[in-house]
Amino acid sequence: MKASDLFIRALEAEGVEYMFGIPGEENLDLLESLRTSSIKLILTRHEQGAGFMAATYGRLTGKAGVCLATLGPGATNFVTAAAYAQLGAMPMMMVTGQKPVKLSKQGHFQIVDIVDMMKPLTKFTKQIVSADNIPARIREAFRRAEEERPGAVHLELPEDIADEESDAMLIPKSHHRRPVADDKSIAYATDAISNAKRPLLMVGAGANRKTTAKMLREFVDKMGIPFFTTQMGKGVVDETHPLWLGNAALSDGDFVHRAIDKADCIINVGHDVIEKPPFFMRKGLRTVIHVNYFGAEVDTVYFPQVEVIGDIANSVWRIKQRLEPQAHWDFSYYDTVRKALNDHLAVGAEDERYPIYPQRLVADIRKVLGPNDILSLDNGMYKIWFARYYRCKQPNTLLLDNALATMGAGLPAGMAAKMVFPERKVVALAGDGGFMMNSQEIETAVRLNLNMTMIVVRDNAYGMIKWKQANMDFENFGMDMGNPDFVKYAESYGARGHRPANAAEFAPLLEKTLAEPGFDLIEVPIDYSDNDRILNREIKELSAKL
Repeated sequence: MKASDLFIRALEAEGVEYMFGIPGEENLDLLESLRTSSIKLILTRHEQGAGFMAATYGRLTGKAGVCLATLGPGATNFVTAAAYAQLGAMPMMMVTGQKPVKLSKQGHFQIVDIVDMMKPLTKFTKQIVSADNIPARIREAFRRAEEERPGAVHLELPEDIADEESDAMLIPKSHHRRPVADDKSIAYATDAISNAKRPLLMVGAGANRKTTAKMLREFVDKMGIPFFTTQMGKGVVDETHPLWLGNAALSDGDFVHRAIDKADCIINVGHDVIEKPPFFMRKGLRTVIHVNYFGAEVDTVYFPQVEVIGDIANSVWRIKQRLEPQAHWDFSYYDTVRKALNDHLAVGAEDERYPIYPQRLVADIRKVLGPNDILSLDNGMYKIWFARYYRCKQPNTLLLDNALATMGAGLPAGMAAKMVFPERKVVALAGDGGFMMNSQEIETAVRLNLNMTMIVVRDNAYGMIKWKQANMDFENFGMDMGNPDFVKYAESYGARGHRPANAAEFAPLLEKTLAEPGFDLIEVPIDYSDNDRILNREIKELSAKL
């Protein structure tokens, strides 16, 4: 069999549905093999967008998404997407081409050592130097990408190797189960929770996997222990649950941090230090129980005293089986925190000002989208508002990135979400800065007939950095910019563009665009004037009074 055919057969055996990317001259054998396969090529307008789509496919399915690029500049354009997948624990495989390795007549033209470049950004990276190695390399790459902690892998297929012949056989997937925690660690955790007076549950990024949500919901319902979420743990347990204490969108000073300060035991399920710290540990204040697939990465603000290492869902289930609610548990202070938080979250939800108020934007989108619908965020100032105010009822219904926190991912991630879940409503949201980094993918979305809505919040600046610049008492410098007419810009790609005239028009317009087929873009100017007052001062002052 031709090596490129063998490569595609191996991908098919792994269950690959899509290959996102932009092929080049060095990929042409592979492209011809792909043409007659069951795998669909999703041709994008930039390799970065392809990588973001592949990573998001992995995030939503648990199966490695696959993306394709040529050598040199095509492969280097994968760097940001590789870091996005690696830091965000999203299984993804990158495939890049290369000049012939046995005999090249082009010197060093376009030659970059891509394998070496990818080493610090991936779990596994290899150049394939023999067609006979293809089945083993692909099986190992997928195993590494998908096992805990998931992440990015990379294979380089040189042009001459792709043209070789091979009689190598495919390697089937092995049957495996994740290791489970030992009984003593379960007993230590159970005793610590049982003996605490004010236990508290934290749900982090690592809990956002398959069966964990079900086990955590059963744990919360049986124990009655209040919980809070990190940004990437949103939705694992329904955030409209009466025991929810908020999201750690800020690292300190929020209402939830007052509850943390009172807790004498925190059950930290799925914490990933790649996220900004949801709270700071201080010596002697409380017992922290680390429940995760892997051991804690200890630093100055995170040093758990008890570690329960193994499959998270199994660990939570076993703790739940051994533990009973205790009469001496006292959650009265948490009740006070929750009431104050809910009162604060309600402020601004119906504010009529325009440009639109962030709280109104969040509230209107939450009203329009159902519990299973998906909102994909880019990265900008609005992410803090959505993390704090947007209550998720299901896992992975708010796709935000609190790991690499890269701009430019919101639209491609939303596109991949729509492909994985075509029956759900999907909205992508980006600031004007982040949107323009991969706005060309509108053409891809239109070509693929994706029925989704893109919201561009416009402040004519790099708003988050401008906010932090002001926080440091620096003069406004280097943050303001101009923009195209986004309505006309969308229309130039064959999409529909909209610009509401006031706040009241926004929600009905969003509902209308989601009800009709095709790709729509809504441009909304946003009012960030209260960022400093609310996020830096008001929240801290109000919560300090509790």
